[in-house]
Amino acid sequence: MAKFIFITGGVVSSLGKGIASASLGALLQSRGYDVKLRKLDPYLNVDPGTMSPSQHGEVFVTEDGAETDLDLGHYERFTGRPAAKTDSITTGRIYRNIIERERRGDYLGATVQVIPHVTNEIKEFILAGTDDVDFVLCEIGGTVGDIEAMPFIEAIRQLGNELPRRGAAYIHLTLMPFVSTAGELKTKPTQHSVKELRGLGISPDILLVRAEKPIPAEERRKLSLFCNVRESSVIQALDADSIYDVPMAYHKEGLDSEVLSVLGIDPAPRIRMAPWKRFCAELRSPQGETKIAVIAKYAIKDAYKSLSEALVHAGVANKVKPVVEWLDAEEIEQGGTELLKGFDAILVPGGFGKRGTEGKIMAANYALERKIPYLGICLGMQIACIAAARRGGLADATSSEFSETGTHVVGLMREWEEQGNRKKRSKDDGFGGTMRLGAFETRLAADSLASRIYGRDSISERHRHRYEVDLTRLSAIEEGGLLVTGVSPDGQLPEVVEGKDHPWFVAVQFHPEFKSTPLAPHPLFTSFVKAAAGR
Repeated sequence: MAKFIFITGGVVSSLGKGIASASLGALLQSRGYDVKLRKLDPYLNVDPGTMSPSQHGEVFVTEDGAETDLDLGHYERFTGRPAAKTDSITTGRIYRNIIERERRGDYLGATVQVIPHVTNEIKEFILAGTDDVDFVLCEIGGTVGDIEAMPFIEAIRQLGNELPRRGAAYIHLTLMPFVSTAGELKTKPTQHSVKELRGLGISPDILLVRAEKPIPAEERRKLSLFCNVRESSVIQALDADSIYDVPMAYHKEGLDSEVLSVLGIDPAPRIRMAPWKRFCAELRSPQGETKIAVIAKYAIKDAYKSLSEALVHAGVANKVKPVVEWLDAEEIEQGGTELLKGFDAILVPGGFGKRGTEGKIMAANYALERKIPYLGICLGMQIACIAAARRGGLADATSSEFSETGTHVVGLMREWEEQGNRKKRSKDDGFGGTMRLGAFETRLAADSLASRIYGRDSISERHRHRYEVDLTRLSAIEEGGLLVTGVSPDGQLPEVVEGKDHPWFVAVQFHPEFKSTPLAPHPLFTSFVKAAAGR
């Protein structure tokens, strides 16, 4: 039976529970165990699909089409194990399931309550589909003490009693702030956070303590004494130069050994992290740099987390450091393409809405004219087709997402094939979960740049879009300098376009960044960075 590890957070948010969970997963995997990671988010949204990236960060998409928190991207990148719909749950989904059951009469007239109905639903989610793994790591979103997280905390408390002895371990991630005026690291916030957690019935087995300076032995003893954990279970988590240094740093501090000890696994299997060490060493010693402009529209970089990490992976594969500058698309609209001078390559990522789109179109056109390597992703492909159509004679080319008038080179996707069924959408459908989501096949032209990059003519990539390029406008797009070199199996949906007589211009409707990992960099990003470095 699987053993369960529950990761909670205290003191403040944004301490890095996702990275901590992913790092521990990587360490256990390196000891030969099969691991599964799950995220329990306390917000009332059914999923983050309708949440603004500027507030919540990137929406990560799984193979089976779930829109999830960006932490699932960390889980995949650090372990290489694809996440699924069953690995992410929110309060919104929990309550929706319960209400649906209540309406069907499944509770046989019982009064539906947080305990036991909500907590039972959470426990069912945690336990489902865990027979094939050794460890299940469950990250609880938010901070201990948040009213929204109470049912999740209660559910994992109950599970600790219901699982076999030594079947569960609790890790509490906290902050140990440094007060410069006193010149000291302070233990009191962690003490109070643990007191709060113990008041809810959970006594943590391990404290993972974030700190900007090494924690002195006396402070460790103090935390051990007042938080009722072994001194060896007080693990310092210092700031790292790169998130990819975190697994080895945690191993050095003894986190994985302590977890196995808590769960009664002794002696621990030998750890093998040679590929991970090699990646980190190459990350720290690039042999050159290349400047890449990312034409963004969201203010926070977490909105593009998988993309920025995919560039890091591709940089290591090419032994160069991608120096990425995030340019606001609206600034290009105002300041012109002079802002793009000096860059080796241009990347236009996905996004929604009209704001900044003219700046992105200007950037795509600039890359076409100047023969600069260009990678367009999702909206970045639609933008490129609009730019080409304008060059090809359709001066008013646009998308129906941006304007009701003009020539719509891009329009709402009405129908598509999904697992042998036809999916249909209209402009009156709601926003949540109504896009073309998850992995779909793309057929590549045999003589295309994309087929050479992938090394095959059929690929599977993850999608998240509700607009598509209109194939009836293909002549103008081709006249403007682009060729469609990848389509859906039924030939109805354009998936890849490439520049004619261009050294490297590839735009794709899917999101290749979701499948890139440190030890398996995505071929599109690897080729793109190579083209940038070769200029």
